[in-house]
Amino acid sequence: MQDNDLKNQIENVLRTYPDNVFTVEKIADVLRSHGSAAFKLIVQELASLERDKVAVVTEDGKFQLNPDKQKLSGIFHANDKGFGFVAYDETAPDAYIAPDNTMNALNGDTVDMEIVRPAQPGSDRGPEGKVTAIAEHKYTRVVGPFEKTDDDKGYIGQLTLNDKKIAKYKFYINDVGLKPTPGEVITAQITEYPDAKHPDYMVGIADEVIGSVDDPGIDILQIVYAHDIPAEFPEDVIQAADAIPDHVTEAEKIGREDITDQDLVTIDGESSKDLDDAVTAWKLPNGNYHLGVHIADVSHYVQPGSAIDKEAFRRGTSVYLTDRVIPMLPRRLSNGICSLNEGQLRLCMSCEMEIDPSGNIIKHRIHPSLMKSTARMTYTAVNNILESHDQKTMDRYEKLVPMFETMGELHKILYKHRKARGAIDFDDNEAEIIVDEKGHPIDIKLRVRGTAERMIESFMLAANETVAKHYYEKHVPFIYRVHETPDADRIRTFFETLTAFGINVKGDPEHVTPKTLQNVLKKVAGKPEEMMVSVMLLRSLKQARYADQSLGHFGLAAPFYTHFTSPIRRYPDTMVHRLIHYYQDNGINDETKKRYANVLDEIATTTSQYERRAVDAERDTDSMKKAEYMNDHLGEEFDGVVSSVMKFGLFIELPNTVEGLVHISRMNDDYYQYVEQFMALVGRNTRRTYKMGQAIRVKVVNVDVKQSAVDFDIVDPEKTPQSNMLPKRTYHNNNYHGNNERHGNSSSNSHSNHSNNNSHNNNNRGRNNNSHGNNGHRSHNKH
Repeated sequence: MQDNDLKNQIENVLRTYPDNVFTVEKIADVLRSHGSAAFKLIVQELASLERDKVAVVTEDGKFQLNPDKQKLSGIFHANDKGFGFVAYDETAPDAYIAPDNTMNALNGDTVDMEIVRPAQPGSDRGPEGKVTAIAEHKYTRVVGPFEKTDDDKGYIGQLTLNDKKIAKYKFYINDVGLKPTPGEVITAQITEYPDAKHPDYMVGIADEVIGSVDDPGIDILQIVYAHDIPAEFPEDVIQAADAIPDHVTEAEKIGREDITDQDLVTIDGESSKDLDDAVTAWKLPNGNYHLGVHIADVSHYVQPGSAIDKEAFRRGTSVYLTDRVIPMLPRRLSNGICSLNEGQLRLCMSCEMEIDPSGNIIKHRIHPSLMKSTARMTYTAVNNILESHDQKTMDRYEKLVPMFETMGELHKILYKHRKARGAIDFDDNEAEIIVDEKGHPIDIKLRVRGTAERMIESFMLAANETVAKHYYEKHVPFIYRVHETPDADRIRTFFETLTAFGINVKGDPEHVTPKTLQNVLKKVAGKPEEMMVSVMLLRSLKQARYADQSLGHFGLAAPFYTHFTSPIRRYPDTMVHRLIHYYQDNGINDETKKRYANVLDEIATTTSQYERRAVDAERDTDSMKKAEYMNDHLGEEFDGVVSSVMKFGLFIELPNTVEGLVHISRMNDDYYQYVEQFMALVGRNTRRTYKMGQAIRVKVVNVDVKQSAVDFDIVDPEKTPQSNMLPKRTYHNNNYHGNNERHGNSSSNSHSNHSNNNSHNNNNRGRNNNSHGNNGHRSHNKH
């Protein structure tokens, strides 16, 4: 063992356990380095670390990390009141940062921090920290309308910030860049951040005009630019796409299996134009089923290192925003030669499976092929056949009806098989926002996932698992979709909360299985607490992501999983196809394994980030349009459900998925106390009790479209159920009336924090990737 290595290892031990003190023997045990020679070396290196002021010696001769060296880093979460919190550890509570110790960090900045006051044992207060440096700014560019005011401080004007996380700051435009006209919506590079000299404003250079405040759709375009999503394709990418033939050539048919004689159908939403998967199924003589999942061979047209490939990677995914799609590929590809349009010859990558009546995939083949779609089906038409048995639809597709019935049988088998192994099935309500020609929302409808939608999901899941398992067993570099086992501490807290609600759970948090959590949901299905339990469970799970290692998919209870089925709109799927081609063309050996071994981790990490970017933009757009819709309904009453209970109030979800806040300052009928054990607000005098899942009638009292915030009042609070959750006498004030440090006083800030919490929690399993079936954003993407 080299001395330098040993010194680093000892330092790592001290940094990993900064609050612990160690004897020399204990460090030797941790390093598994025993014997007199090793003991002597450890003592020498500890002395060296003490001279470097990395370690300190306690009064009783033990060693610990020097408190001055406890450098921590994390993400800063700002509060409108000036203070903030730093999330620096997955398990430790966030560190509170007082206003004087933030270094004017912005929300989302990566900061270095030191602990100035550790958390007190037995107290619910976390540690207090101090920002020592801003390592990386989240915001480097902003977008908004330009205006001139009487308060421009000598600059040429101001950009109005609509991003609610930084909206409290003014933003001045200097005269170095473009000279925009008032009313134009611009982007600007930030040149000066808030600091001690000007804590309340930023300065930047205007670099692009993207439209006018009066242009239809400019509101969504601002969100696109705010999330740094590429909105236009570069000219060289358009030219490269235009150079690709709009038909399959004779040369491209060579080496592909011809399956044009099979009945292959695409099943999508009515308005979908990028059709990247076709399916077929039939019953085999031995009683098993043949399932064919045939996916557009995008990787044939998107060659490694090409202009189209680089741009597709820069985008990572198609983004679906209410009334538009920002595609990953130019439309000539996504809606043309790569789309499996009815009657058109197309190149595809096929995954053909033989499935027994129990749902086990006993044989499979993965190969490039040549196909032609028999019919461009819609979910509605297939549901009319399988659910409604609509005679008109069945007559129209008479030749295909037996195949659809076979598909329906197979779907039930696959679904039952997934449930049996423990797959967790979250049935989310998903909204479809209907807008007029100007982009104004006129209705919000719930998407209904029928048999057809669930059937396609089953087939895509089967193909994704089959491909992942195949290449895992080949021991080759590959990209996987992973969803890791949740942290034991989070699950333990979840179980403890369930126990407080009288729901008994059998299971070990240290070794939790999907089946255990599936049983929890089964136990509360149809009960008032179902929503509450689902939300808490989501908050306990990790976030699905891409990785170059097969870590399994916990939510699906699948040991192997990848994304193979949507290469038109997801770069990882395109990459999976590229890898399949490469290994089939070049064989599997030590040399071919080296080709992609060192690049897949970066591709997986980057595309995971771009997926998160797209989800955030989709969520922000939906929130804005929902607020805009509710602004037309001010003063109206609605029935809703309490979706979340916080110290600062209640979040209410309407049947159309719109969510709004009843701030505690508006609950004037009593003095409300937050009961953390039951996640409830209880009136001190009336014992009126509000908890998750509770039916409630509310009135729309305020809407802030820019901040995407909807405020409600409770109608008829005297009808609220009562409880005995509070002790008979309380001598301390644990209620919230604008003094809660974490969430602040303003309802808009409370909205913002709730949104942040949900963005972290609701997406822990890849949820809320918004299927948007009408745009071809398939429901199976949420996994």
